Amino acid sequence: MSYVIGVDGGTESIRAFVFDLDGRPLASVATPYKTDFPNPSWAEQNPEDWWAAMGQSVKGAVAKAGVKTTDIIGLSVDTTCCSVVALDKQGVPLRPCMIWMDVRSSQEADEIAATKDAYLRVNGGGAGPVSAEWMIPKSLWMKRHQPEMFARAARVGEYQDYINFRLTGQWVGSLGNACIRWHYQTQHGGVPRSLLAAVGLSELEEKWPNPIVAPGTPIGPLTREAAEHLGLDAGLLVVQGGSDAFIGVIGLGVTQPGEMALITGSSHLHIGVADRVVHKAGVWGTYMDGIYPGKPIIEGGQTSTGSVIAWFKRHFAEHTSFDALNDGARQVPPGAEGLLVLDHFQGNRTPYTDALSRGAITGLTLKHTPAHVFRAIIEGICLGTRLITDSFGEAFTPKRIVLAGGASNSPLWLQIHADTIGAPIELTEVADAPALGCAILAAHGAGRFKTIEEGCAAMVRSKSVIEPNLANTRFYEQEMLPRYAKLYGALKEVR
Repeated sequence: MSYVIGVDGGTESIRAFVFDLDGRPLASVATPYKTDFPNPSWAEQNPEDWWAAMGQSVKGAVAKAGVKTTDIIGLSVDTTCCSVVALDKQGVPLRPCMIWMDVRSSQEADEIAATKDAYLRVNGGGAGPVSAEWMIPKSLWMKRHQPEMFARAARVGEYQDYINFRLTGQWVGSLGNACIRWHYQTQHGGVPRSLLAAVGLSELEEKWPNPIVAPGTPIGPLTREAAEHLGLDAGLLVVQGGSDAFIGVIGLGVTQPGEMALITGSSHLHIGVADRVVHKAGVWGTYMDGIYPGKPIIEGGQTSTGSVIAWFKRHFAEHTSFDALNDGARQVPPGAEGLLVLDHFQGNRTPYTDALSRGAITGLTLKHTPAHVFRAIIEGICLGTRLITDSFGEAFTPKRIVLAGGASNSPLWLQIHADTIGAPIELTEVADAPALGCAILAAHGAGRFKTIEEGCAAMVRSKSVIEPNLANTRFYEQEMLPRYAKLYGALKEVR
């Protein structure tokens, strides 16, 4: 038997899984680490904590799985994206990592967006946004506010790059991360030199990992020191991974044009395989080669989804179970008898990209009950997803949607998603899609599958499929979606 290790480095912990080559998880262990919030809008982690936690997780998972280390053929890691590190020549951190949720560089992000540089085309066709979460704004903040440290930094990269450096001694970047959040574009010369020059940051190119390689590419053998730390054999192949959500696309088996990963939780992320390259307002991407060679990837997002459900339960149904809420909402007809919810409780990510937009519950009458409101919230979220898929336009029409995350726990929510989009919603067997995605990449890099897509076919298994109710789909398309689409513009006028 042969096995692979997939490691998922998240915001709160790092999880190590041992998989067989059929995609079955044999064991997993998660080890937490802390986040510090020294100032408003700051969020920092110690890279050494990641490394220590990874050692515990990998050792624990291999021990629980009961496999021989000589039967493990590869290892790959995904991490949070835009978690930026600054290291000296030896790879020692010079400062805490600014993790993805750190947004201290908002001024720098606005200045970068104002350049209107051609490399910003992947952000709404150049209309934006540029997020303070991303690589270049954070690097510019370091240069301005910590200039001596920045000058000493021989390496500036991400959580992903730091872990791979500790594993192999190679300073190598992930094409996936670079494409989606560094403005790196394989079809336009790679490194965004004109953008870096426009903001006085040209030296960042020399600090970035080099080479930048695609997910699934072998990086190098595990060093003796790293092997001892992880309890593995020196020389084990380490394969490039990438950003957690995007590697999750692989773990969900989303490989072909018209297929979309719908990753749900406090927010929604929509990542689809497009059939052509498109850059336009309201769309993030398309990113070329960031997951699969030669395939453009399109992205959308909703800022507040599951968080709105949690808000409603916390404040208005504290002593009611989610099962009871779902049962009540199931008795309410589609359209919630006139109720309509705009899901912008924390602004809109796409297609409007308006951080100041706010949520609304409209159409209230004295007849409406909490069950009506709960259903209307779910419908508003799902209509928001439909509006995003419509905004993708000619680049993408959803034919198959694979869902992971919190919404999978609600059959009602799954059905309404299928009904509003008008396409089947599929669930897979392995809940931690990023970890399985890493396992597929490790197996591909080790030569067990000729392509990543072949690995997906072998290692990802469907658990269930929710088909749309076509009568409900017609109702949502004809009655609800037009009203929902008008609501943002109408409320914008009364801010």
